[in-house]
Amino acid sequence: VQLQASGGGLVQPGGSLRLSCAFSGFTLNYYTIGWFRQAPGKEREGVSCISSTDGSSYYGDSSKGRFTISRDDAKNAVYLQMNSLKPEDTAVYHCAARYWEGTGCPPWDTAFSGQGTQVTVSS
Repeated sequence: VQLQASGGGLVQPGGSLRLSCAFSGFTLNYYTIGWFRQAPGKEREGVSCISSTDGSSYYGDSSKGRFTISRDDAKNAVYLQMNSLKPEDTAVYHCAARYWEGTGCPPWDTAFSGQGTQVTVSS
């Protein structure tokens, strides 16, 4: 299982970024895939996921209404479109996947994940 996140960078408050995740070694038929983030000194925070159970998208409270997750099965890729970015969105964003039979996003602490991509929101 491999996941590689990309697309981070420096953006001004109110700006947008689109993160990409290329994955291999599993299929989305059985694995829920999504994003979590971690800022220095803060706990890991779930951002969004696409459920393998029902194909629905789920969002954390901080990302709801501003972020959109999508998938491209032909390219084995998942994307996170982030709009109206705020300084508190600054973090390393990780793409992760986990076998999960529940609804919503799984706990990501035991998920497969790769190196993250840094997102910095600052003027």
